[in-house]
Amino acid sequence: MSRDNILHKVRTALGRSVDQAPPPAPPARISVPSIGKEAKIESFLIRLQALAGKTHHVHSVGDALEYVRRVVDGRPAVASNAPLLAECGVTSLPSVRSGLTDRDELRALCSTAAVGITSADYCLADTGTLVMIASKDEARLISLLPPVHIAVVNADRMLSGLDELLETLPLPAEQSSSMVLITGPSRTADIEQTLVRGVHGPGEIHVVIIS
Repeated sequence: MSRDNILHKVRTALGRSVDQAPPPAPPARISVPSIGKEAKIESFLIRLQALAGKTHHVHSVGDALEYVRRVVDGRPAVASNAPLLAECGVTSLPSVRSGLTDRDELRALCSTAAVGITSADYCLADTGTLVMIASKDEARLISLLPPVHIAVVNADRMLSGLDELLETLPLPAEQSSSMVLITGPSRTADIEQTLVRGVHGPGEIHVVIIS
């Protein structure tokens, strides 16, 4: 069947003529549930743990630093320039490099680091997802290249889900060229339906929520 015949059948089914302009798109339907902060945190932790992510809920920056210290365990690590990491003392850990602005240097360090440490712009409670918006404070490579990713996030960055994210940030392209949504460790089952983690990104993810 030719292309013209296919398009004719589609137009006929829609009741439209060749030169008729399409109708305006319907308004976006965004539904943001009314959920308290503690319920959002609990949902996020449960969802991420179900995807083999590791979580830790703390109530002070000191406890957050101690958890990061245990996970890093003296291994070479790269930290983003997020102010929260400096506030927690993460960037002062002996084996952690931070304050990087040169792209080539950052790429070289991320390719050899055991751990990448970031914050996150938002967390989505209903899927256990981290929202990472590329900026001078948060370089994408740090969350994607090292085999272990640690994210330290304030609880006030917790959203109920994608609808609330789109309500909060309706035009992300105006803020950054890249917005990455990370839901659990990297995983694939492309080969013989066998689940393998860490193929396309970190195989281990830790999220520390500070409230």
